[in-house]
This record gives sequence, structure tokens and C-alpha cells, in this order.
Amino acid sequence: MEIILKESVDNLGEKGDLVVVKPGYGRNFLIPQGKAVLATVSAKKMREENLRQRAHKEAKLIEEAQKHAAKLKDVTVTVGAKVGENGKIFGSVNTIQLADAIEKLGVAIDRKHIKIVGDSIKTVGTYEAKVKFHREVEETIKFEVVGE
Repeated sequence: MEIILKESVDNLGEKGDLVVVKPGYGRNFLIPQGKAVLATVSAKKMREENLRQRAHKEAKLIEEAQKHAAKLKDVTVTVGAKVGENGKIFGSVNTIQLADAIEKLGVAIDRKHIKIVGDSIKTVGTYEAKVKFHREVEETIKFEVVGE
């Protein structure tokens, strides 16, 4: 079953993508939730026109995302956390805290676009995270967890 996505869906595609899914997934979940429409001939024509109009805007967005990625590439982001005696953190560091630390550097990023590499962070140290600035621009950044 061919559908056109009306919004981004994890592990499936971005807004405006033409994807093939199993009929049950499309008919019972994506279409009723308003996340997709059936890919009819007229819907495909509308999609093509929208893609043509969006191409110029997309180039500017990619350029801006690359600037943000270059800004964070060589910088180590510092995240503060409450720490016990032997360097263990009370709780763990999550993407919300990392997004706030990145925002202090002047780059606003949604926490949903940050994936921490490895297991959960429960000790002080240096770690890595993948930040998706745009669907075509992804950068691995380093961040350091320090005690407050």
C-alpha cells in the first residue's frame, strides 16, 4: 500500500515522503491518526508540486543546519548534575538536560532529535550524542558530565 506522509514518522520517513507500508498499518493506524494519506494519482501530483515549491526553502534549511552542526562539532558541551561521593550521579543525564546545555551555546534543538550513544549515563565523564539538525544533517557531539 502506497501512502504519502503528512508528518514525520520514526523509522518510516519524513513529511511528504512516498512510502510503501503494509495495508493494515496504513489503513488502521497512519491514515486514521492523520499521519498519512492514500497515494492516489491526484495526491501524487499535489505532492510533486509541493516538493518543487519546497526545494528552494529546503536548501536554505540545510545550509542553516550545517552551520549549527559546524558550530557544535569541535565544542564539548558541559552538563551539570548532582553527584554522590564516588562520582555517581543521582538519577541519570537525559536528552532534556543535554538540549538545555546546547541551547545555552546558542543552538536551539529539540530533545527528540538527540540520541545519546551507549547506555544510560550514571557517572561523571565524557560521552557522545548524535544530534539530528535536519534529516540530511546529523552530527556527533561530545559532552561532559560534571558535578554541581
